[in-house]
Amino acid sequence: MGYYLYIMASGPKGTLYIGVTSDLALRVAQHKSGEFGGFTARYKVNRLVFAEEFQRIEDAIVAEKRMKRWRRDWKIELVEKSNPNWLDLATSYL
Repeated sequence: MGYYLYIMASGPKGTLYIGVTSDLALRVAQHKSGEFGGFTARYKVNRLVFAEEFQRIEDAIVAEKRMKRWRRDWKIELVEKSNPNWLDLATSYL
């Protein structure tokens, strides 16, 4: 079983959300449906643009905390390295 660090976006270079989950497909579906309301629903942050798998939850959480301290342009650069067109990668995980 893997653990995922993921980035959701409202669109290309739009509002970003960084999270960790053990069930990426379920979590992305929750973001898309707006099930939890809050930040991601308010800003329509529903496009999976980056995901990285870890074997240990502790490693995923450390990476998440580190990334949340990054400057915005670093996060955008990370996404654009693997997903230059800001495609919704959700179909790869659903």
